[in-house]
Amino acid sequence: MSTTTSTIAGVQVPAVPTQLYIDGNWQDAAEGGTFTVIAPTTEERIVDVAAATAADVDHAVRAARAQIDGGAWSRMSGAERGVLLHRLADAIERDAETFVTLEALDIGRPAFEPRAVDIPNTIDVYRHFAGWADKIDGRALTPPPAFGRERFAYTRREPVGVVGAIVAWNAPTMIASWKLAPALAAGNAVVLKPAEDACLTALYLAQLADEVGFPAGVLNVLPGLGVDAGAPLVSHPGVDKISFTGSPEVGRGIGVQCAQDMRRVTLELGGKSPQVILPGADLSAVIPGVAGGFLANQGEICAAGTRIFAAREVFDDVVAGLAEAANGVTLGDPFDEGTTMGALINRKQFDRVNGYIAAGQDEGAELAAGGGGLDRNGFFVKPTVFAARESGGNDLRIAREEIFGPVGLVIPFDDVDDAVRQANDTAYGLGAYLWTGDLSVAHQVAARLRAGSVWINGPGAPDARLPWGGMKTSGIGRELGFAGIEANTEEKTVVISF
Repeated sequence: MSTTTSTIAGVQVPAVPTQLYIDGNWQDAAEGGTFTVIAPTTEERIVDVAAATAADVDHAVRAARAQIDGGAWSRMSGAERGVLLHRLADAIERDAETFVTLEALDIGRPAFEPRAVDIPNTIDVYRHFAGWADKIDGRALTPPPAFGRERFAYTRREPVGVVGAIVAWNAPTMIASWKLAPALAAGNAVVLKPAEDACLTALYLAQLADEVGFPAGVLNVLPGLGVDAGAPLVSHPGVDKISFTGSPEVGRGIGVQCAQDMRRVTLELGGKSPQVILPGADLSAVIPGVAGGFLANQGEICAAGTRIFAAREVFDDVVAGLAEAANGVTLGDPFDEGTTMGALINRKQFDRVNGYIAAGQDEGAELAAGGGGLDRNGFFVKPTVFAARESGGNDLRIAREEIFGPVGLVIPFDDVDDAVRQANDTAYGLGAYLWTGDLSVAHQVAARLRAGSVWINGPGAPDARLPWGGMKTSGIGRELGFAGIEANTEEKTVVISF
């Protein structure tokens, strides 16, 4: 196993594998290619990592297939799988600071965020699904007689088989756990393709999986470019399911390929989530939460609440409060305790977000705070708040399209019906947020919102016990909760006549 360490801005990069992990072995890419991982906050090289191509994908899928078709993994009981998942959770907890450091370096986000949210959530997800591993059962039922004979029937939940998991770069450790934990608990083998912009925690996770004793081939990790590694994984005939988190543009292509191949698919494709501040809400308590809903992780969150709907009577106060919150953000070194926001993931995303900020100004939205990048190394963008005082704000590009950066737009509404109408007037449907002191109204509004998840009076990371996914362009299927088990199993019916 090859590992490389270096120092970035005075921080020692943890020793992390730089090769592909296939069939229990660390190896160079078949074609010998590599790519460079860059620190977003300094634009410095962190490390060069092996770049998988189609030959590596084929090797990994065959290794995973061997475990499903009679390998040691296929013969393990659910309880034994659960023990391994618990051991993996323990190892992640032991090395939590390594994961925190890798995420802060690799993504450019403040270290306190993965320390407080992503890594604890990851540990919880593995432990939750470890508990499910020996409780995945079917149903027994008695169909009516047929042809004069009594019948008894039961169902079995069996692993889908080989799962290809493709993970986004914005929360790589946590999102990987949402895919890996239920798939492994259900007895599947997995080929994980991390995002090339944030692959280091996936490689370190593979090292821990090897350490705790997962059989060779059960988990394979293939860093590489999407066109060279992701596309061959999606189209490989030995893969039974694809689970993808990323952009709608890529997700649509994956969905088409899986439909052509009759392959199961789960897609989580981002959003343009509304935050509705209902009349009577305590703004002093609400504003910090609303601000966090679109500024956390530099706004690079699929469920970021970037469309903020405020009743007209409090519109000016909401704009002023969010502008103050945005202006109070400190951008800088992710390991500095005073830093509250880091850098965007790469130059492409930096240019994209700045393009949307320019578009908002060109279309006449009022710039209340921020706007543009910083004159320094790193892909830093100022937290930005727009206000659309006139009608039609929900039709602006910055309201219609996912920006994936620290940009929020405040839009007025006249009454609750108007707020619901505007909130639902979007191609997306991943999350929604309600802020109110009237829980009766909150329940009524939550039922009317077209979103996979609704948070009332506070955002939060998806919970292991609850299904996670979206409607409309935000995707197909669910992860987490028992829905995560259902998504990674096939239900077989057995009927006995006697």
